[in-house]
Amino acid sequence: MHKYPSYLDLLHSGELEKRVEASKKYLSPCTVCPRECRTNRLEGQKGICLSGRDVRVSSYNLHYGEEPPISGTRGSGALFFAGCSLKCRFCQNYPISQLNHGNDCSPVELAGRMLELQRMGAHNINLVTPTHVVPSIIEATFIAAHNGLTIPLAYNSGGYDAMDMLRLLDGIVDIYMPDIKYASDERAFRYSTVRDYVAVNRQAIIEMHRQVGDLVLDGSGVAHRGLIIRHLVLPDDIAGTRASMEFVAEHVSRQTYVSLMSQYFPAHRAHSYRELSKCITQEEYAYAFKCLEMYGLENGWVQEKINNE
Repeated sequence: MHKYPSYLDLLHSGELEKRVEASKKYLSPCTVCPRECRTNRLEGQKGICLSGRDVRVSSYNLHYGEEPPISGTRGSGALFFAGCSLKCRFCQNYPISQLNHGNDCSPVELAGRMLELQRMGAHNINLVTPTHVVPSIIEATFIAAHNGLTIPLAYNSGGYDAMDMLRLLDGIVDIYMPDIKYASDERAFRYSTVRDYVAVNRQAIIEMHRQVGDLVLDGSGVAHRGLIIRHLVLPDDIAGTRASMEFVAEHVSRQTYVSLMSQYFPAHRAHSYRELSKCITQEEYAYAFKCLEMYGLENGWVQEKINNE
């Protein structure tokens, strides 16, 4: 077990500084996310994700509503990034992800917020929707680590992450928390406007697990390192739960912690789609839970409350 976050090893060896420079090259033309929209973000152009050179942060605070090993007793230091590479029609955080509400933030300012969250007692720095701002995260981590950051980084993404970025994050991120949103590219395109979600998502999760392995908890039950997969149950099994859990069991690890989420409700543009314009039922969630059992995925969390229609 590591005695401190992995990025400190990279800082002391000089590798973290090299990662900062290497990551900036992906901003012009931009290939930070798998969409590869190729805008020149170094000159302030904004890509599909709505981000330019710097990040935009909508809020930062201690978050107590994450999975128990992430929130712990003192809270997770959540940094919510505005913009997103995905365009999910049902996004419950659409003012942040789709409308880009937030304030621009330089890497120095971002580092300051990381350090402030640590001073507030956070167990970790929880990077929420980080896919499109990885270069800024790496630079901010370098600055913050130089100034005393010592808590793990948790990478909390929609699971649509580029392999080049994940390789740059190897040894920087200790906890990965990706979504598995779909098991069908047709549905991924219809509801999130990306054509290659399934292959990208699965390759990313395999790489994340290679880097950090199964979840490791400290003596207080707080996550120290490892992988947590989140899966939001959607109406009419749009998420393809059985195929997704089969993938986790057969290609990642049966010891994987899975957070099976029941809080779907029609948001953003969901009412434009008949199949998304309703909440899930108790029976649909029970089926999703059965899929966990079917493939021997015993670690993780389920939610008792189902939103009513």
